[in-house]
Amino acid sequence: MSEYKLSKESVLSALSHVEEPDLKRDIVSLNMVKDIQLGIDQVRFTVVLTTPACPLKEVIRKRCEDAIHSHIGPNINVTIDMTSDVTSTRTNAPVLPGVKNIIAVSSGKGGVGKSTVTANLAVALHKSGAKVGIIDADIYGPSIPTMFGAEDMQPMISQVNGQNRLQPIQQFGIKLLSMGFLVAPGQAIIWRGTMASRALQQFFSDADWGELDYLLIDMPPGTGDIHLTLVQTVPVTGAIIVTTPQKVALADATKGLAMFRQPQINVPVLGVIENMSYFTPAELPNNQYYIFGKGGGKQLADMFSVPLLGQIPLVQSIREAGDEGRPAINNTEPIVAEAFRSTAEALAQHVAIRNATLDRTQRVEVA
Repeated sequence: MSEYKLSKESVLSALSHVEEPDLKRDIVSLNMVKDIQLGIDQVRFTVVLTTPACPLKEVIRKRCEDAIHSHIGPNINVTIDMTSDVTSTRTNAPVLPGVKNIIAVSSGKGGVGKSTVTANLAVALHKSGAKVGIIDADIYGPSIPTMFGAEDMQPMISQVNGQNRLQPIQQFGIKLLSMGFLVAPGQAIIWRGTMASRALQQFFSDADWGELDYLLIDMPPGTGDIHLTLVQTVPVTGAIIVTTPQKVALADATKGLAMFRQPQINVPVLGVIENMSYFTPAELPNNQYYIFGKGGGKQLADMFSVPLLGQIPLVQSIREAGDEGRPAINNTEPIVAEAFRSTAEALAQHVAIRNATLDRTQRVEVA
């Protein structure tokens, strides 16, 4: 006979002392504990995380084990299954109803590696177990087909509920749509802004995206028509700003970040990603050379009181991987994989915090 008072009630009581580190509430009141199974001096249960990319997964696991041992008995055998259910504020959405989170990846200027960051974040989130898609919203200069080695692919059209729908290209587990799939390689797109905006709207409304945890929108540089079209078409969960450390990039990134903070737009800024933070040569992997300056991304993040989600090094293999059409995170180079993995985890973490603490983003109405 067991010496411990082991019951579902005692397990829940013990776990009510475990605080979710980001949301600052106990995991029982957050309804994160499921499927409690009891045996003789043993318990098994499931903890449902807010994202499969949760960077605090092992912290939560350890806190659960400690709580059972402290409040029930030190010799209880504890088995914890970790799963996830990505949170969302997009309830009853008429456009993209199966997409939980829409995230704009933006910058103030071109050339900061925004498409490279978007591609690798998407693959990192997919590797964690999330369902991910990318819309290449840079209508005039699409890069995503090249980044994924899909320049020669074309989306199929199929019947969904009696209507024709574009089927996104799938590459490396990511669903993709880009103007680059719809025009011949090298062909210039000579459109007025209204036509480009209409094309972006069709990527949302005329495509069969199915169910996604995260849809990343690779935005063009600046703060123009495409940005307004995005926030008018769908409620955006949040935006991330990509910059490089040097002064000219920060000046433009500041404008890009401030745009999302405008009262009439009011899209939460999830954080800043600093790309090309430092140069690390392959033959000297422990050396860091700050070619473009140091600390610019942190300065921008501090200025607007948002997190610095990550710092991506300037490494030759990242450029080579993009040119060869295979996201660099799929390489075995540890410094590259770890930079993108940790940045993706930080992004997922702050999406979950945003969904738990802020109201649903409203679609922008512009007269």
